[in-house]
Amino acid sequence: MNQSRDIPEPDLPAFPPEFLWGTATAAYQIEGAAREDGRGPSIWDTYCRKPGAVLHGDTGDIACDHYHRMEEDLDLLAGLGVGGYRFSIAWPRVIPQGRGAVNQRGLDFYRRLVDGLLARGIAPMVTLYHWDLPQPLQDQGGWQERDCAMWFADYASVVFDALADRVPYWITLNEPIGASFYAYAGSHAPGLRLGGGAIAAAHHLLLGHGEAVAALRALGRAAGRIGITLNFGPTSPATQEPGDIAAAARADALATRWFSDAVLDGAYPKLLTDFYEPICDFTFVRDGDMARISTPLDFLGVNYYKSWVARACELPPPGERRATDLGAVTEPPPGAELTGFGWAVCPDGFRDTLLWLREKYPGLPPLYVTENGCCYEDYVDPTGRVRDAERISFLQRYLRAAAAAIEAGVDLRGYFCWSLLDNFEWTAGYSKRFGLVWVDYPTGERLPKDSYHWYRRVIAAQTLRCER
Repeated sequence: MNQSRDIPEPDLPAFPPEFLWGTATAAYQIEGAAREDGRGPSIWDTYCRKPGAVLHGDTGDIACDHYHRMEEDLDLLAGLGVGGYRFSIAWPRVIPQGRGAVNQRGLDFYRRLVDGLLARGIAPMVTLYHWDLPQPLQDQGGWQERDCAMWFADYASVVFDALADRVPYWITLNEPIGASFYAYAGSHAPGLRLGGGAIAAAHHLLLGHGEAVAALRALGRAAGRIGITLNFGPTSPATQEPGDIAAAARADALATRWFSDAVLDGAYPKLLTDFYEPICDFTFVRDGDMARISTPLDFLGVNYYKSWVARACELPPPGERRATDLGAVTEPPPGAELTGFGWAVCPDGFRDTLLWLREKYPGLPPLYVTENGCCYEDYVDPTGRVRDAERISFLQRYLRAAAAAIEAGVDLRGYFCWSLLDNFEWTAGYSKRFGLVWVDYPTGERLPKDSYHWYRRVIAAQTLRCER
């Protein structure tokens, strides 16, 4: 591997001795092997074939071919020196129809992955759902239907039975806002354009989370710690005009509080439940649901990528309104540095979000940053290197912000960089590269970027400090 001396040395404060350094991926974005060894179709397999849904018509059929290159990727993780690796399990690989018969070949793949991680001294952090619902369940209504929460709990129990004795960290859902408000408002699979149906999907996702927590806890002490991963995108008003202030409040309530209030406080933000009355009667919320959803967690996963400002805009009439229509147009803060995705680089916003979580929710469980990263226009230069200095600068600043939050009293216990590999980036296809490792998609060849070597030095330096 490239050991170039011109990669900058990390300049970071000391992190706590038990801090868990890691990186993360998701099944549909890296695995490929979409029709092998009994895997069934997911909603993303279907959505990718909808004309115009994904840039260039890209699909996850091959992705990074991780299914066949698992050992190579495990060695990359070992070379990085991480203490933890967050990955997701593909529901359609384990239960191809979503319900019923279990595909042991699919489970065996994840058994090998977990065993390979443990053999290299890396703790597995397993996400049960990263947006790839089995298509047969979508054909029955998907997350709009309450039964989907119970189907998810049954699937979770199958995975727990297979792996709970070896997995110390479990995450029920990744970013449920993406699998509900975005997915059922037209911008992610299954690509429906709904009003109240998207809100029902969000509720049923959280109900499935609560049922899965109960299923793992029923296994007893040896079953590992369990949490959920939520993403946070704090939103401020673009101006002090009353309309912009109100629009930003609604956008912020959805981006930062809809799911965290439900999981940590047992209620949805009243600002939004009142706002949604013209399109949603909330009859899908039944007695006992919110108590189940807000069952205390062992940790909370935090994904953070960007901050926004919001301006007021006209709302569609109720009959045409989607759940994401908030009368707000969001954009990066004026003058902000932007990543290759056009997202604002806001390390102060990251620090402030961690502090806000501690202050907003008494009894907040320990936090893990389960995703944070950036994409830029990476390329392999004529010397065979990917010199991604922008990513190194980004990570340096965000890690300093994380250290500042810890210094201020936030119980932050780990950081997982997104992502180990360049991968399929949902509707952007293969056009955006977030990886510490470059992937040549036609050949599958892996090439660690400069940021991989820099992050390895971060982890090694922090480990050395802790051993002194």
